[in-house]
Amino acid sequence: MKKVRELTRTIEELTKLQPVVMKQLQTIVDKDRLAHAYIFEGEKGTGKRDVVSFFMKLLLCGNLSENVPCETCRNCRRVDSGNHPNIWQVEPDGQFIKIDQIRDLVAEMKMTGVEKGKKIYVLHHADKLNIASANMLLKFLEEPDGQVVAILLTEQIQSIIPTIRSRCQHIKFAKAPRITMMEQLVEQGITNSMASTTSMVTNDLETAIALANDEQFVLARKTVLKLVEIVHQNVHEALLYVHEEWLPLFKEKEDMELALDLLLFAYRDIVAIKANQQAKCTYPDMYQRFNELALVLTYEKLSRQMQSILQARTNLNRNMNRTLLMEQLMLNLQEGYTFV
Repeated sequence: MKKVRELTRTIEELTKLQPVVMKQLQTIVDKDRLAHAYIFEGEKGTGKRDVVSFFMKLLLCGNLSENVPCETCRNCRRVDSGNHPNIWQVEPDGQFIKIDQIRDLVAEMKMTGVEKGKKIYVLHHADKLNIASANMLLKFLEEPDGQVVAILLTEQIQSIIPTIRSRCQHIKFAKAPRITMMEQLVEQGITNSMASTTSMVTNDLETAIALANDEQFVLARKTVLKLVEIVHQNVHEALLYVHEEWLPLFKEKEDMELALDLLLFAYRDIVAIKANQQAKCTYPDMYQRFNELALVLTYEKLSRQMQSILQARTNLNRNMNRTLLMEQLMLNLQEGYTFV
């Protein structure tokens, strides 16, 4: 049995983070409408694992009060420690959840429980089921046991086969409010500007903190913003900058993808400022410069520039030569800077 990660968010924090989901789960228990299988879908950082711990406590707590686990009974403590004998958790073994893992899971769930009460199994990254393991799980889902509850966690529900999805109740997790993450980042000593940027890149607090303290990401951010400046000034200088600074820094495909995303966020900032000078930006430290550009660029030209970046992103995924891709993008962006 995999050890459950200790609950890192309080019930109050989870309720603030996922009010709809928390209410759904409490209503399910309160109205005795428990299904045999659930899919918890949401981006990384939306609290899925912590909500799973909360849900398991709802189902196992011996002293529920107003649909809130007591947190102190033997069952609640064992959920936190990962030592409850009626809970089984599965993580991918390498790239996939393999058939042997599901075979062991099914065998465990079919055994008479060490303790009375519900048996719960959790599949983390359920989209990693391979064909064989997915088919074995499907067969098990088709023969539900009233004492067994399945919880499948995923960030990519479309990668789970439709026949499994149709046998599970879908619980959709909302994105964490960006303003909440920014406040948490600032509390961790991250500058407001960097908090604004990282909270656009990821929905996960730990990842955002790591990015903010990563010298490579700080350099990537600086390089992208410098390119916006140079493109506006002179396309030939921009082409030189691409060859001397951009391409050597963003060698890997994933690095280039991130750089293009950061570039797109810059142009979105300009559009947002043009529409509303009080707009919340990805790069608040660039507000004055972006406001100057917003005053002289039309929405039509800004739209063309953003479309050019999106097209470059598409071409990157089609394995277009990156030097050619960036040269073409510089020419397209510079065309958008014909002032009115």
